[in-house]
Amino acid sequence: MTAQENKSEKLLFTGIVVSMFFWGLSWPSGKVAASYGSPVTIVLIRYIVVFAGFLPVFFFMKAPLTIHRKGIPSLLAAGLLLSAYTYLFFYGLKNGLAGAGGVLVTTMNPIMAYSIGLVLNRKKPSRNETIGLVLGLVAGATLLKIWGSLDELFASGNIYFLLAAFVWAVMSRITSKASTYGSSMSFSLWMYLATVLIMIPFVNLTDLNNILHNADQYFWWNILFSGIFATSLATSYYFYATTTLGPEKASSFIFLVPVSAAVSSWVFLNETLLLHTIIGGVLGIAAVYMINRKKEIM
Repeated sequence: MTAQENKSEKLLFTGIVVSMFFWGLSWPSGKVAASYGSPVTIVLIRYIVVFAGFLPVFFFMKAPLTIHRKGIPSLLAAGLLLSAYTYLFFYGLKNGLAGAGGVLVTTMNPIMAYSIGLVLNRKKPSRNETIGLVLGLVAGATLLKIWGSLDELFASGNIYFLLAAFVWAVMSRITSKASTYGSSMSFSLWMYLATVLIMIPFVNLTDLNNILHNADQYFWWNILFSGIFATSLATSYYFYATTTLGPEKASSFIFLVPVSAAVSSWVFLNETLLLHTIIGGVLGIAAVYMINRKKEIM
C-alpha cells in the first residue's frame, strides 16, 4: 500500500467513525426535538429538512434523478415504513430514555433483519447463526426488562423502540434491492420525499403552527443536526464507505452506534445507563458478531 493509499484509507475510516458517532448522537438530539410537539409533526419537519439537505449531496454525487417504474411500489412501501419507524422513534423518545433506545434499536435491528431473511429464504441457520439468534433473544429480553410489569414496559418507551427496530428491519429488506431500480441515491431521495408526502395528511396544523412560531434555536439546531448531519451526510458517507470497503467491513462500524448513543445521552442529557441496558447491549453486539462470524464454532 502506498503512502497516498494509506492516507486515503485513514481518512475513510475517520469519516465512517464520525458518521457512526453522528448516528448515535441523533438519539439524544431526537429526544430534545421530541419534547417540542407531537411525533407526527416532528417527523414531517425532520424529513423536510432531510430532503432539502440531501439535495446538495445528491447533485454533488451526480446521481440520476430517475428510478425504474417497477421500483415505485417498493419506493412507496419504503416511504411508508420510514414514516412508521420515525414516528415510533420520536414516540419512544417522548416517553423513554435516548440512551436505552439507541442501544436497543441498533443492537436488535440487525438481529431482526437476519431473522426475517432466514424465514423468507427458508434457510436453516448454521451453528454460529443459531448461537447468535439465541443471544439476540436473550439480549432483547434483557433490554426490555421483561421481568418488570407490562405498564413499565410501555411507560419506558422500550416497546416502541422494539417495534421501531422491527419496522426498520422490514424496510431494510426493501431498500436492499434499491440498486436494481437505478441509483440507490435516487431511491433514497424519492423515499425521503415520499415520507414527507405520507405524513402531511396526519399532521395537526395547529400543532405545526405552534412549533414553527414558538420553537427556539435549540429545537432547530437539533432538527438540523439529526436531519442534515445524522441522516443526509452520515448516511450518504456510509453508502460511499460501503462501496469502497465492502458491506461486511463497513457494517462492522455500526457497533459504534449503541456506544455513542449511550455515552452522548449520558453527557448531554445526564441519563444514567442502567445495568440491564449495558448487559443487553453487550449481548446484542455479541449476537451480531456470531451471526456474521465466518469460521464455525465446533
